[in-house]
Parts: sequence; C-alpha cells; structure tokens
Amino acid sequence: MTTIRLTGEGGTIADIAAIARGDAQVAADERVIARLVEARLILESAAASGQQIYGMNTGLGANLKTAVTEDFAAFQLQLIRGRGMAVGPAFSRDAARAIIAARLSMLAVGGSGISPSVFEALMAMLNAGVTPVMPSIGSIGAGDLVLLSAMARALVGEGEADYQGVTYPAAEALERAGLEPAVLQPKDGISLLNASAVSAGEGALVLVDVQNLFERQRQAVALSFEGLGGNPRILSPAIQTARPAAGQVAEAALVADLLAGSSLHEASAAIQDPLSLRCTAPIHGALADALQRVIEAVEIELNGAPDNPLVILDEGRVLSTGNFHTPALSLAFETLGLAIAQAASASAARFIQLTGSGRNGLPKYLSAVGGPSAGFVPMQKTVTALLADIRHKANPVMLDFLAVSEGVEDHATQSVLAMRKVGEMLGSWQLLIACEMLAAAQAVDFREGHRCGAGTQEAYELVRGVAAFATEDRPLGVMVSALAERLR
Repeated sequence: MTTIRLTGEGGTIADIAAIARGDAQVAADERVIARLVEARLILESAAASGQQIYGMNTGLGANLKTAVTEDFAAFQLQLIRGRGMAVGPAFSRDAARAIIAARLSMLAVGGSGISPSVFEALMAMLNAGVTPVMPSIGSIGAGDLVLLSAMARALVGEGEADYQGVTYPAAEALERAGLEPAVLQPKDGISLLNASAVSAGEGALVLVDVQNLFERQRQAVALSFEGLGGNPRILSPAIQTARPAAGQVAEAALVADLLAGSSLHEASAAIQDPLSLRCTAPIHGALADALQRVIEAVEIELNGAPDNPLVILDEGRVLSTGNFHTPALSLAFETLGLAIAQAASASAARFIQLTGSGRNGLPKYLSAVGGPSAGFVPMQKTVTALLADIRHKANPVMLDFLAVSEGVEDHATQSVLAMRKVGEMLGSWQLLIACEMLAAAQAVDFREGHRCGAGTQEAYELVRGVAAFATEDRPLGVMVSALAERLR
C-alpha cells in the first residue's frame, strides 16, 4: 500500500488525492515529531510565563478578553463543542479524508504547538479509515473552525463517524478500528480547528479533477479542428512567441501534438477560422496559467503554518497571526472559475459552428438524411443551458461577507465557497466537452478521405466506443451522458 510521508514541506495536491481517493497511508517523518515536541515546549513555557495565548488561556473571537484561569484541558473540549455549528449535507468520504490529510500536512510544519499525541491520534484515525461525518456549510474563509469541529469531536469520541461503510457514534467507530479517543491538552482544540484545511483539502481534489477535464477539453478542440477543417498553422510556435501570453506557447504545442499526422496539414485551409478555434492557444493558455496559480496557492496552504497563535520555532516565541486568512487562495479559485467559463464558452461556440446551417462543407445540422431532420441542432439548447450554469457559478463570491463576533471578525475571504463553485462547474463542463466531442466526431465522419492525427484519432475512437455515427434523428442526450462518464 502507498504511504505518503509528511515532512512539513513539499506536500502536493496529488498527495492529498492519493490519501483521499486511493486510501494511501500517512506517516510522519521523525523530524516532524521532533519539531512538534519542540513547539509544544515553547508553547508551554510561554504560557507558564504568564503570556496571554489566544485559545489557550483566553476565549475566542468576541470572548478574546475573557481569561481562562482553570481546567485548561476542559476548555479545549468546550471550545470544539462550541464550534459545532455547521449544517447541511455531509462532506463525501473522499472530501472528509482530504480535509484531514490537509490539516495533518499543515500541522507537520510545527507552528501549532499541538500535542504530539493528538497529532498522532489524528493520523491514526485517518489511516484506520475512521471518517468523521462533517456537515459542509459554515465557513466564511477566516479559518474553517465551524466545519472542522466535527473532525475534532470525532477524534475525542463525540459525534458520528463512518467506518467500513457504516455510520456509528464516533466512540464506537474508534473502538471498532482499535483506537482510543484522543485526550486534548491546552490549545489542542484550537490547533485542530483554526486553519484553511477545507478549502485546501477539498480544493486539492477539485484541482486534480480540473487537470483531468482540461486534458479532455484539449482533445475536444483538436477533434473540432478535424471536424471543421480548421487551419492548424494557427498553432505554429512562431505565432505564439510573437505575443507569448501566459500559457499560450505550451497550450498551442499540446493541441498541435494531438493533430500531428492529420491530413489538415496537407489541405487548403481557410485563412482565418472562427475565433473559438483560431484563439484556442490564448484561451487555453489563460486557463493553464490560472490552474497553475491556484495549485501553487493550495500547496502553499498545505506546506504552511496557518495557525493562530503561531509557535515560531526559530525564535522560540508565540505570536498571534492572521495566517488563517486566505484572500490569495480565494482570488486564485475565482480566477480559475472565470478561466474555465471562458474555455467552456469557446467549446460551446465551436459546437454551434459544427451544428449550424452547413458551414465548413458540413451538412446542415450534421444530419445524415437532411430534409426535415433536426440532426444535432436541438442540442444547441442543451449546450446553452450547460454554459449558462457554468457562467452563473463563475460569478465571484469572495466579497460577500458580514462582520461577525461583535465586529472583531470584520473581514472574510469565502475561500470554501470560491473553491466549491469551481467544483460544481465541473459536471456541466464535462457534459459540454462531451457534446463538443460527439458533434466533432460526427463532422469527421462526413469528411470523406480525411485522416485524423494520432491524438485526435484516439479521441475519435473514444467517442465511437460510446456512440455510433448518427444516421438518423435519435436521442443524443443519453449518448452525451455516457460519453461524459467515460471522460472521467
């Protein structure tokens, strides 16, 4: 079985996906445990000196000025119970595991001061397959305390958790897995809660899915080049380097590679194709750049110390921070959503070109029989509906917040919502790509004697493995859905 070793640096979105979806085990490097021990000693020394430490000997939020003077460990239980305000549908098992893995990755940096025994208990819970039932609504992107409460409570044997596909009271789930509930020490509660683990963990899974769908979108546009008889010279490196906008050179090369060997290179092509085809490189380049930026933003979270308060190991002191705040992460996800919507709009435009009134030497509506046949044209409505859904979800949300906690928390980033909107786009984007590929394959079949490139031939065969050439009007929606499933 695969093991992901936490070191406090170098964690990737692929690591999170392997843990969440592939049930990879998690292990901590010995340097991580030494770092946690050192941070804990610094924290306890600071508290013993009389320093006010947020969430350890003070209340949280509006209760900041309220001192905690006795039974500090009991206060940590009160703290995690008192943040159990999340509502709505529970995270999927994969998402919940990703969230726990993300928090462990952050804790491994050593800035939280968490007790090593609690860190190890959280890791053991993940490795044993005990997955907390975590309601998904309640974060405004200023730390995910309300959402992470269910994780922390399951760790101490409260709430509910899934084990081997069955939901049990958390204490029973732990017992069935051979685990004991964790015992929280001072500050352990806030160390579990105060981080961006939801937007980073669930976001990592969203980004892996975006990477996969983006590759399918490249295949779709290359197949549309074949079906529309597009001019492949628009992908020439000299054109891209004349104005090398972000990602443009690399994206042109990727689509050109798919078209290698196509008879398009031997044909007399149009001087200028429609913009949805001709501007593939800059459109996809903008998406590639936005995707890379959000991957970097998530991986900064995975390998950073977002804790408040923060144990600064090099200086041996404890300071309050705003590192749990994630405006850059939110902005990156918002930008990615807009970039996906832009690529999707080009895909929809190509579909309209393919299924229109006999352009590019293709029969009207891609109908094999003509006359009153509707061919593919009714699917233009479906494509428009899918694009409208994507565009709606691309609208920004990161500026939507209210001041809470008596005005102490008067700014938020909505990083969870910004991330989640992107995830919710993907189903419609996947179906839209399937629509384009189905129409493009139909168009290729009308081009007698045409030879696809090696990459586009593979995409064509993928389509034809699901849906045969449409010789007459028939329900194509079922075929689109089946193809979309194959694109996963």
